[in-house]
Amino acid sequence: MLDRLQQDREPIVITQNGEARAVLMDVHTYEESQETLALLQILAHGKKQIESGETIPLPEAIHRLRTSLRASKVHGSGDQTPPQQ
Repeated sequence: MLDRLQQDREPIVITQNGEARAVLMDVHTYEESQETLALLQILAHGKKQIESGETIPLPEAIHRLRTSLRASKVHGSGDQTPPQQ
């Protein structure tokens, strides 16, 4: 079964009494699905921020980033978090 998982890279659905109860998949496929899920969660969060007006114009974002980078170079800080409004 494990050889089949690794070769086919297709999840195996495990049933009990004819009802799907679990899914078995190879580690690589699992890790890929977790990465995809994380990206989708980031996109969903960004969409909520846009819908609630939690955005700033691009020129302002660039200005904040440049200011933060300059400050980190001057102070030798590794913190590159943009300053808050």
